[in-house]
Amino acid sequence: MRKVFVWETPEEMNQKLADRVRLIRKRKKMSQSRLSEVSNVSLGSIKRFEATGQISLLSLTKLAVALDCGNEIQKMFSEVPYADIEEVINENK
Repeated sequence: MRKVFVWETPEEMNQKLADRVRLIRKRKKMSQSRLSEVSNVSLGSIKRFEATGQISLLSLTKLAVALDCGNEIQKMFSEVPYADIEEVINENK
């Protein structure tokens, strides 16, 4: 089985995601308060996410939809390559 090495911790990956969401929010000239209203995610959750990278998957999906990036959530894990032939064979078992 092929191992993939990730040089970032999950926390670092989450923070980079939060940074990208913040950048998109600012590009759209949307305040955290306005994003909260549009997405139905609490302002506290948005502030915590942008500061720490911590958010529930449901809230992240709501933010993505509110920022017109819902397709990014839909595409997540959709193009994961097979590691070997065994994964192809076992996929539908």
